[in-house]
Amino acid sequence: MTKLWGGRFTKSAEEWVDAFGASIPFDKELVEEDITGSLAHVKMLAACDIITDEEAAAITEGLQKLLNKAEKDELSYSIQNEDIHLNIEKFLTDEVGPVGGKLHTGRSRNDQVATDMHLYLRKHTKDVMALVKQMQEALVEQADKHVETIIPGYTHLQRAQPVSLAHHFMAYFWMLERDYTRLEDSLKRLNISPLGAGALAGTTFPIDRHYTAELLEFDGIYENSLDAVSDRDFIVEFMSASAMIMMHLSRLAEEFILWSSQEFGFIELDDTFATGSSIMPQKKNPDMAELIRGKTGRVYGSLFSLLTLLKGLPLAYNKDMQEDKEGMFDTVTTVKGSVKIFTGMIETMTVNTDVMEKETHSDFSNATELADYLASKGMPFRQAHEVVGKLVLLCIQKGIYLLDLPMDEYKQASELFEEDIYDVLKPSTVVKRRNSAGGTGFEQVKKAIETGREKLKQK
Repeated sequence: MTKLWGGRFTKSAEEWVDAFGASIPFDKELVEEDITGSLAHVKMLAACDIITDEEAAAITEGLQKLLNKAEKDELSYSIQNEDIHLNIEKFLTDEVGPVGGKLHTGRSRNDQVATDMHLYLRKHTKDVMALVKQMQEALVEQADKHVETIIPGYTHLQRAQPVSLAHHFMAYFWMLERDYTRLEDSLKRLNISPLGAGALAGTTFPIDRHYTAELLEFDGIYENSLDAVSDRDFIVEFMSASAMIMMHLSRLAEEFILWSSQEFGFIELDDTFATGSSIMPQKKNPDMAELIRGKTGRVYGSLFSLLTLLKGLPLAYNKDMQEDKEGMFDTVTTVKGSVKIFTGMIETMTVNTDVMEKETHSDFSNATELADYLASKGMPFRQAHEVVGKLVLLCIQKGIYLLDLPMDEYKQASELFEEDIYDVLKPSTVVKRRNSAGGTGFEQVKKAIETGREKLKQK
């Protein structure tokens, strides 16, 4: 088969070489974007009198037929035609005859593929944003149910201070809020058109790049044709934002995995998001959370692969850039699936509030309250810290906790202690009193939830 670009060549590549160089096995994902960009391009060609209205009508009709077939998955692609662009051009000329060859006037595959990827990522960036919002909504709903559910808070995976479970959930809400705004901001740089930049230097035809940008709902055009065809920053930026999303999901996945273990028992995941063992009948494994944790590395890998690909490329287009697509497609699929699965896990999980309540009474996470109590009565905090440390050691030696320690032991440690210390040490009091802005105090958490709801309404 003669290549569409084969006029200068005297021999054809062997079939296995064609297969190695072809991108159609994966860039067929861009079929709808490719046809959409071509529809705008042909309309512009006619408006600029580069082709006749009759030619444009024939090409447009052919492209519409191909789009309908693409939507029904009725197109059979050929390795011999290398990529999505040449496959569509071959389909088009088969459909409308030689006039289909005029579609490529004033453009190159270089600006064509860049346009396809801009259109593709614009659509999927908005999809990911919508999914992130849904996960935020799920977190807010769970937080609203558990403002006064108290959970041990950890640092270094050691019991630190009790916190509201809602406060814990809202921490992830704000992580996702940053993720959402990163994606939102990336649209400023993503939503610009490279179409009409040609291979690298523009074209001699009197095209109107602003018109095609308007037709494709881009905010503007690349101002430099070299930059237009060689830029992949917008993909790097999407992958970077996606890696951050996956990192946040992975952190929460790790907590869900721990919390659903028998050792913690804080939550139980719905059966929909767990699996069993082929040999151990009692097992309920948090596989979806584990998969999300694992797939995070996959997204990181795609990001670093693209960064490495781009770091040594001279201007403008190079064949290396064919390798920019598979990681992009995989990242889109992985992130969208992971966020959707996580939303379902949050919405359907069972929170074992009784277990959490019991655990907050079985540790020394209220020790800071003792130090603050003494400091509020005039004792220097460092001295108070030492006094409390010795009381904790005494409790450990006796096998009891601070709420179990008799008043005479407190008095021996410091005359500043009074009977109200037992109320101060209650986990509910510990949490309630931390009412500084952004803290875990119940009133602060309620404000945070309301602020979160307002953020969601603005989207």
